[in-house]
Amino acid sequence: MTGPLRVLIVEDSEDDTLLIVRELRKGGLTPEHRRVDSPATLQAALDEAAWDIVITDHKLPEFGSEAAIRQVKETGRDLPIIIVSGSIGEEVAVAAMKSGAHDYIMKGNMSRLVPAVTPGELGTPSVAAELPAATSRLST
Repeated sequence: MTGPLRVLIVEDSEDDTLLIVRELRKGGLTPEHRRVDSPATLQAALDEAAWDIVITDHKLPEFGSEAAIRQVKETGRDLPIIIVSGSIGEEVAVAAMKSGAHDYIMKGNMSRLVPAVTPGELGTPSVAAELPAATSRLST
């Protein structure tokens, strides 16, 4: 990837944000990130800058991944959205993928993060084409 990866992180924990950023750097990416933790700060970040990807926790005190996905989609921008969570059930993951998330990653398996955000994956037709198969795998 040429240049930095502009990452908008929807996360209430600074430690978890640093874990995400560290994992991206470990994978050879150069993330420029901003952490937001409420609908208002998410909207401000979306209004103020262009982002390459949104990474969101599933459950935050003020809102969750479903609301974050909806809010990003309402901007009309086609941003890849990845859920990174400590706990997310299979049904919730399937619903999130159907509502627009590109992937979900368990915080205990962060090694999947870099492959999920590499340039060959972000915003390419192959990701959209793989969604039905991924959703099917999650449902079985």
